[in-house]
Amino acid sequence: MTRAQPLIWLGLSALALALFLSAGPLAKFPDSWVLSPTDSMNDAMNGFVAVVGPLFKALGWLLEWPVAAAQMLLQALPWAVTASILILLGYIASGWKLAVFTALSLFYMAVIGYWSESMNTLAIVLISVPMAVGTGFGFGVLGFYSDRARKIIMPMLDLLQTIPAFAYLLPILILFGFGTTVGLVASVMYAFPPMVRNTILGLRAVPEEIIEAGMMSGTTPRQLFWKVRLPAAQRQMLLGVNQTTMAALSMVIIASIIGGTNDIGWEVLQTMRKAQFGESLLAGFVIALIAMALDRISHGFATKTREIEPTGPNIWKVSALIVAAVAILSLVVPGLRVWPETWIWNPAPAMNDALEYVVINYREWIEAIKNSAFFFVMLPIKIGLSNAVSPFTWGFALTPILKAVYAVIIAVPALWALRKGHVTAASLIVLWGVVSYIGLTNMPWLPLYLILVFSAYVTSGRGLAIGAALGLGFLLIAGVWPESVLSLYLCGVAVMVAFTLGTLLGIWASENQTVSYIIRPIMDTLQTMPLFVILIPFVMVFKIGEFTALLAIIAYSIVPAIRYTEHGLRNLPDAVLEAAQTVGCSRWQLLTKVKLPLALPAIMLGLNQTIIYGIGMLVIAALVGTNGLGQQIYIGLGDGDFGVGMTAGIGMAVLAMIADRMTQAVSRRRQEQLGLRFDGV
Repeated sequence: MTRAQPLIWLGLSALALALFLSAGPLAKFPDSWVLSPTDSMNDAMNGFVAVVGPLFKALGWLLEWPVAAAQMLLQALPWAVTASILILLGYIASGWKLAVFTALSLFYMAVIGYWSESMNTLAIVLISVPMAVGTGFGFGVLGFYSDRARKIIMPMLDLLQTIPAFAYLLPILILFGFGTTVGLVASVMYAFPPMVRNTILGLRAVPEEIIEAGMMSGTTPRQLFWKVRLPAAQRQMLLGVNQTTMAALSMVIIASIIGGTNDIGWEVLQTMRKAQFGESLLAGFVIALIAMALDRISHGFATKTREIEPTGPNIWKVSALIVAAVAILSLVVPGLRVWPETWIWNPAPAMNDALEYVVINYREWIEAIKNSAFFFVMLPIKIGLSNAVSPFTWGFALTPILKAVYAVIIAVPALWALRKGHVTAASLIVLWGVVSYIGLTNMPWLPLYLILVFSAYVTSGRGLAIGAALGLGFLLIAGVWPESVLSLYLCGVAVMVAFTLGTLLGIWASENQTVSYIIRPIMDTLQTMPLFVILIPFVMVFKIGEFTALLAIIAYSIVPAIRYTEHGLRNLPDAVLEAAQTVGCSRWQLLTKVKLPLALPAIMLGLNQTIIYGIGMLVIAALVGTNGLGQQIYIGLGDGDFGVGMTAGIGMAVLAMIADRMTQAVSRRRQEQLGLRFDGV
C-alpha cells in the first residue's frame, strides 16, 4: 500500500480541485440525504423522563442533603480552623513549602472577600470526589478482572472524556432540574474516568513476583486482592484520586452556570456577564488557587513513600492538637471566627482602570495584530486563498497571473521532493497546496471526507479508518458537517500554534531550570483557571470574534504541549545521554539527535492532549461569536434542546476520538521502534 499512497493523495487533490472548480452537486452534501437525529433524541429523552423522571427528582433531593450538610459545616467552622486543617494537610503531604503556599492561597481568598463562596465550592468537591473515586474504583476493578467489561468500559470512558462538558449538563438538567445536584452529578460523571484508568493501570502493573509470593502464602482470592494487589497498586491509584479531584473541581465551576449556587463559579459567571474584568479575574484566581492547593496536597499524598516519614510518626496527633487549640482560641478572638470586613481589600477598580488604559492607548497596535492574524492567517485557512486574497484584505486581487505563480510555488518543492525520491512528500505538498487554495470550509464534502478517512488509515490502519468513516458519516447524515468543518478549522489553527509554541517552551524549560520554575505556576493557573475567565482578558482587549476565540483556545491548550515536552526531555535514560556525551556530541546535537527523537512519544502525547483541550474549549469560544459545533451545544443548552446539544456533542467527540487514536498510533509506533512498552489505558 505504501507505493499506492502517493497516487491516492494526488487523486484526492485532483478530485477536490475538480469539484471545487465545477461547483457540481457533490461539492455540497445533498440536503435530501440528511437524516437529523435531533427529533428522535428529544422524543427518546422525553419518554425516558416521563418514566423515570420522578425517580431522578427524588435522587436529586437526596443528593442535596450531603452537599447542604458540607456547606453548613464549612460555613459554621471558624475560618482559622478550616485554614489550619488545610495548612497542616499541606505540611503532612509535602512539607513546609506546600504549607506556606496553602496558607497564602487561603489568605488570598479571605482578604479578597470570597471566603464564603470558596467554602461552598469546596463543599461540593468534598462530596463529589469520594463519589467519583468510589465509582471509578468499582469500574476499574471490573475492567481489570473482565476483558469483556474492559472492552465496554474503555470506549465509554473515551466518550465521557471527549464529549464537551456542556453536553453533560443537558441530560442532567433535564433529569434533575436546577440546583446544587447538577454540579454534583456532573462532577461525578466527568471526574470518575481518570480513576478508572489509573485503577486498571495500577492493578495491571503489579509485578508478577508479588502476586506469586501472595499465592504461595496461601491467600484466598479476596485476600490476594485486598492485601496484595491493592497495596501494591496504591500509588498509581492515588494519582487517579489526584486527577479525579482536579476534574471534579473544574466541572463544579462549569455546572455553576445552571446550578445557581452561591459559590465561586457563580461569582465568576455573574461578574463576567457584567464585563467586570477585575472582579471576574480575582474570583477566577480563587478557583485556580483552590485547584492548585488540592492538586499539590493530593499529589503529595499520592507520591509519599511509606519508608520515609520526614514529618514524624506523631504528626497526625500533633496536628489534631493544633486544630483543637485554634478552635478554642477562635471562641475568644472574634477575628479568628469570621474574617473582619475591615481586612478585605478589593483591587478590582484599579485593575479595570489599567485595562481601560491599555485598550485606549494601544488601540492601533491591538487592531493591527488582530487584523494581520485574521486576514493573513486565519481567513486563508478558513475560506482559502481563492477567496481570502482581495484588495480589501491583502491589498490586491488574485489575478490569473498570480494564480499561476501560486501553482509554480507549490510545484517547485513538490518536484524537488520527487527528484529526491520522496514521492509521498511530493504528493502531500500538492495536497496542501490544493487545500490552501480552496480553504477548509469551501472544500467539497466528498474529497475532505476521503482525505480524513485515508489519513486515519495511513496513521493507524484499517480499524481506525472504518471507525473514522462511520463517525464522519454520522456528521454528514446528522446535518452537522458544516459546523464540524468550522470547528476543525478553528481548533486546527489553535492546536498548530499552541503545539508549536508549547513544544518550544517545553524544550527551553527542559534546558533551563529557571525557565521551568517561572512557567510552572503560569501553566498551573492556565490549567486550573475556569474556562470563562480565560476569555475575559482577550474579550476586553480584542472584543468578540474568531481571533479572540483563537487566543483563548491557544491559552488553554498550550499547557499539555509544554508539560509533556519538558517531562519527556527530562526523563530520558541516563545511560543513553552519557553515551552521547562520551562520543563528543555538542549540546545542540545532544538535543536534536538524541533527546528529541527519544522524547517523541511523550511529545506526541502532548499533541494528543493539546487537541483534546482545544476541542473542549470550543464550546466556551462560542460565547464570543464563533460558529461550529460549540455554538450548537450552547444553543441546545440555552433552549433545553437535548437533541441539538447532544448531536453536536457527539460530533465533537467523534473529532476528538479520531485525533486521539491517530496521535496514539504515532506515539505507539515510535515507542515500538525504541523498544519501549506502550499501554493504551
